[in-house]
Amino acid sequence: MSAEAQLPTVQMEEGVLSVSGTIDAYTVIPLRAEGERLIKAASESLKSLVVDLAGLANTHSVALSMLLCWSRLAEKQGIFLSFREAPDRLISLAALSNLEDWLQSRP
Repeated sequence: MSAEAQLPTVQMEEGVLSVSGTIDAYTVIPLRAEGERLIKAASESLKSLVVDLAGLANTHSVALSMLLCWSRLAEKQGIFLSFREAPDRLISLAALSNLEDWLQSRP
């Protein structure tokens, strides 16, 4: 990972799961695990969560995979997961997998 790369974080505040930093093959596993922990904890009190992607510094395909995993987990937990502020690069990657509508149709 380059010195300029910002380690990714995920934080929960008032029903918003905020993701920031650079997600790549080296950083996705712990970030995914932390997001899953937060989603499970939120399922005790919330029926919906917003994932704010505005803080992403760089986007790789592993970020899309992580979001799909979070979405499946949220569904199992009875939570509706929506996304906002997806970077253009992530939307382009989603389009390559025919997932653009999935990512953008979630307000």
